Amino acid sequence: MSVRRSTFVSALMAGLAATSLLTGCGGSDESASSSATCPDGKIRFGVEPFEDPARLTPAAKVLADALSKSLDCPVELTITEDYSAEVLAMENRKLDIGVFGPLGYVFASKRADAEALASFGDADGELSSYTAGIWVPAKSPVTSIEELRGKSLALASIGSTSGDALPRKALLDAGLAKDDVKLTYAGGHPEALLALVNGAVDAAEINSQQLAGAKEAGTFDPSKFRRVWSSDPIPNDPITVRGDMPAEFKTAVRDALLDLDPAAVGKIGALLDVSPPGPLVRVDETTYQPLFELADSLGLTEEDV
Repeated sequence: MSVRRSTFVSALMAGLAATSLLTGCGGSDESASSSATCPDGKIRFGVEPFEDPARLTPAAKVLADALSKSLDCPVELTITEDYSAEVLAMENRKLDIGVFGPLGYVFASKRADAEALASFGDADGELSSYTAGIWVPAKSPVTSIEELRGKSLALASIGSTSGDALPRKALLDAGLAKDDVKLTYAGGHPEALLALVNGAVDAAEINSQQLAGAKEAGTFDPSKFRRVWSSDPIPNDPITVRGDMPAEFKTAVRDALLDLDPAAVGKIGALLDVSPPGPLVRVDETTYQPLFELADSLGLTEEDV
């Protein structure tokens, strides 16, 4: 049931295009002085496209502005085209820090020595989490993941934790062989949900974050659909730093992130179903060890990408 590694490589190499905007304080790149908190005159900050950019960009900008003020350095915010593009951008030294999905972080760790610094805490100061899910119409005869044989399933994007790897692992665990299920990549979580709502597929991945947002926006009525599979809780997205950045910079960024007011991370946190927001909490590689194991179980290794 696993997707060919060549497909993953193609997505990585095709994903360099990104949408960028400059934000922050302290003047332009040219006027910013080099320091431990601003080693290159600016900080290049990438965010994975886990939500419609029209909603994600302004939410991420609030976080970028707060970080810029704390570190006294302009922050260049990029919402990448896809998950693979962000990994490749950090590997190519085009990003200094980045918000990755848990599986994206695994590959960024392997390819760019990315280090997890912080993630989104709840109101009690505990690390938040979410779940992957597979949904079908309420009238569908499918009542379990095993009954997806011969059906079509919309996934989000290659490299997504909840929208790609975990559903495919669930299919494997259910004993479904390659080609037993007709997998299609919709292009993102909102698009996968829309494919199901519009009747274009028999089933779709919808994670708990997308579900919450779609319910709030009125674009998804859970009473008309049924969940046939759900994953164990997944630790929320880490904010990472590229491994070859100076140690002083890494420390400064971590400290700044952990000291941010919850309001500074609340807008992007809400898109990750973290509401009310708490402060960012410290994480490291061990927090995401199950995702490293997931990549290994699907044969997604550093050599493959």
